[in-house]
Amino acid sequence: MESFQRPLADPFVTEAELVQGLQSGDPAAFERLVRDYSGRMLAVARRFLTQEQDAQDALQDAFLSAFRSISRFEGNSQLSTWLHRIVVNAALMKLRTRRRKPEKPIDDLLPQFSGNGHRDGHEPAWAVTIDTAVNDREIRELVRTKIAELPESYRTVLLLRDIEQMSTEETAEVLELTPGAVKTRLHRARQALKTLLDPHMQGA
Repeated sequence: MESFQRPLADPFVTEAELVQGLQSGDPAAFERLVRDYSGRMLAVARRFLTQEQDAQDALQDAFLSAFRSISRFEGNSQLSTWLHRIVVNAALMKLRTRRRKPEKPIDDLLPQFSGNGHRDGHEPAWAVTIDTAVNDREIRELVRTKIAELPESYRTVLLLRDIEQMSTEETAEVLELTPGAVKTRLHRARQALKTLLDPHMQGA
């Protein structure tokens, strides 16, 4: 069970004790939850919501939802995992309720193929490997920036599947899509992301 670093006056040594405090309505437990998890969970909300105020609002909604439903938390997963899912759902709800702007078509970002099925033009070779990219902070930031440039309906699927590690079925459920539609959007989102990254990765 996860342990916490805390002031001596803090009564919550383990995650189980923190959950017990939350379920008993202890204000100190709720303060501890917000203090320990706000930073990480705000980062999750920001991946889905490009406007800072929207991300902050989603985080607040998520904590309110967590406070109301903590009695149903059974400890089958880590508290952070449970809270993470609530934040993702709050961010998705925020996306659904805000006024939608027309999406730019993703087709302009996809590879073009000739009538014989071959790709038009030369496919650029990247100057970095996947391992190098994962360990390079500047490249990770570049990837996050380019993900944010994808059309929203494709960006959301890519984030849920590749970043949040949800299954196809889970993604389909939260987005109210068919699994087939999720797979199609994910494939197109990955292709588009590669197109956006190609000019930068060739000389990385």
